Amino acid sequence: MAKLDYDGPILEIENLSISFFTRLREIPAVMDFSVTVQPGEAVGLVGESGCGKSTVALGVMRDLGVNGRIVGGTVRFKGRDLGDMSAAELRDIRGNEIAMIYQEPMASLNPAMRIGKQLIEVPMIHEGISEAEALARALEVVRDVKLPDPERIMRSYPHQLSGGQQQRIVIAMALMSKPSLLILDEPTTALDVTVEAAVVELVKDLGKKYGTSMLFISHNLGLVLETCDRICVMYSGEAVETGSIRDVFDKMQHPYTQALFRSIPLPGADKNTRPLKAIPGNFPLPHERPDGCNFGPRCDYFRAGLCDKFDIPMVGIKGDDRHFTRCLRIDEIDWHAPMEAMAQHEATVPGKVVLKMENLKKYYEVAANALFGGSSGKKVVKANETLSFEARESETLAIVGESGCGKSTFAKVLMGLETATEGQILLDNRNIEQVPIEKRDTQTVADVQMVFQNPFDTLNPSMTVGRQIIRALEVFGIGDTDQARRDEMLRLLDLVKLPREFAERMPRQLSGGQKQRVGIARAFAGGARIVVADEPVSALDVSVQAAVTDLLMEIQRKQKTTLLFISHDLSIVRYLSDRVMVMYLGHVVELGTTEQVFAPPYHPYTEALLSAVPIADTRITKKHIVLEGDVPSAMNPPPGCPFQTRCRWKAQVPGGLCEREVPPVRELVPGHQVKCHLSQEMFDRMEPVITVAAE
Repeated sequence: MAKLDYDGPILEIENLSISFFTRLREIPAVMDFSVTVQPGEAVGLVGESGCGKSTVALGVMRDLGVNGRIVGGTVRFKGRDLGDMSAAELRDIRGNEIAMIYQEPMASLNPAMRIGKQLIEVPMIHEGISEAEALARALEVVRDVKLPDPERIMRSYPHQLSGGQQQRIVIAMALMSKPSLLILDEPTTALDVTVEAAVVELVKDLGKKYGTSMLFISHNLGLVLETCDRICVMYSGEAVETGSIRDVFDKMQHPYTQALFRSIPLPGADKNTRPLKAIPGNFPLPHERPDGCNFGPRCDYFRAGLCDKFDIPMVGIKGDDRHFTRCLRIDEIDWHAPMEAMAQHEATVPGKVVLKMENLKKYYEVAANALFGGSSGKKVVKANETLSFEARESETLAIVGESGCGKSTFAKVLMGLETATEGQILLDNRNIEQVPIEKRDTQTVADVQMVFQNPFDTLNPSMTVGRQIIRALEVFGIGDTDQARRDEMLRLLDLVKLPREFAERMPRQLSGGQKQRVGIARAFAGGARIVVADEPVSALDVSVQAAVTDLLMEIQRKQKTTLLFISHDLSIVRYLSDRVMVMYLGHVVELGTTEQVFAPPYHPYTEALLSAVPIADTRITKKHIVLEGDVPSAMNPPPGCPFQTRCRWKAQVPGGLCEREVPPVRELVPGHQVKCHLSQEMFDRMEPVITVAAE
């Protein structure tokens, strides 16, 4: 089908309602939802998990499965109602005129088929062009998505590419037919922050080049600020506010939008002096929504008899560009009033050194022929290379870096799941680096605990919450009687702010944030002195993140715990850490207090990491640094400085030193060390990556 020239809105969704039908009931997933996407415009769709963002996208694609049904409203594409189209017409439009990019790239790629073959299928099927023409176009698009050596990539299978490269191929596939509308459903969630920055940059550039309109689904407000022209905020199946980025970010007119912004760590937030404000209560289940305003039970401005009376319509904001809100009290609320001060805390003074690592190395031997087909011998994977640091009582040390930098490997060695190759780990001056977990005494196991990234995988689905915590108490030998252990379990539920009746619930009856609290309760069951928190909030919604990080800080203050916080989210790191350790390819490249690491001079890698962080604040100006290429393999690291293959400062170091020698560790000021060959003069010339405009 030839693509029609059309100068009206590309996508018009009007009063859309979508329900899923089960044997028991109809479950409304999306209600009275409207949004318009103009030619060349990017619209961000944001909200928490379960708010209906992806359902809207699947409604546009007419891909709601056997139980999903559009029960009201219309979806028009280039003026034509998609509901009136035949199956053949829809097939022609999907992939050709409307393309969708999913969160998990491997869901869109055939693992048994070479990349080139998968790319040329799209235009050959939809446009009937020749294989030679399709190949030429595929090569052009692979170059457009900035993949190295396009010919080799085209011959590769999906498993031979990194996650970032796979996602770029999926974007290339979506662009092969030059669609008019591109729907992106959380396209960067599984990627590192530096790769995410490159993919976002790419999407923006390609949008301009091809004139593609975009519907960008995300829970990351910073990402939407950087990629979109307009934004639509969803809550519990409804659009609650929609408008231009500037209007919604700077002149928000809905209590949920305001609450969302108050729960994310923007510049200036501080765990002691300016804590975040978590949204109270929980997200309503689709069949348990309240009367009137869905956000009512969690809203600071709720008024009984008004907000719970009837369905609330979207209303326009005078003087703004297509700015609408679903709130009855917009004229009564003082939107400029400062947030009520949350409880402030004295900064904790770190105590004695609890944990010390000295020149820790962790190497793995792998059979070379298993990887390179035919060559014999062994290959060494250098996962950790001379790691040295100290951590003190009551201190939060953040460990940041991209996937493959060795963060999780060092955590495994600390936990006793692996043993060290060289170097030492001292826990209270006792060496534990060669003691696997099964040989550690109960006290050592209780002292070093872990909170994992995904709360869904760490709980036993067939055991009640209370029983899982009691089981940990039994392992740690706490409590002489069943009753004593039960009392301690209830005290731990109080500690993590879960109702005591949750003791009888099964994990499937809990939300993600509640499950993570159970994981934290279990980690602290033995009075843990060191807790390794491995991305503990990255799987949680923004509003829940604030509550969980706040909880970790509160427990730390009470119990003087040492927290090792592994994360790639530098906004949260800035908010809650006392010191930061930056890792790259197994090396510690920078270590210092949070203030030292977040202000110049930086290690060149830290500078690039800071530039990549999306920040949901229109006052922010960031230096633009996009890292080229991926993290090299730990099996075949580059010679010299581990970062030299991607460093923008390398040309400033004379004589090819970066390519020959691993840099020494230098102390710039007391407590602030970097592993870099740059001269002091070059460090002195560094400018801030992030600047905040004055109010």
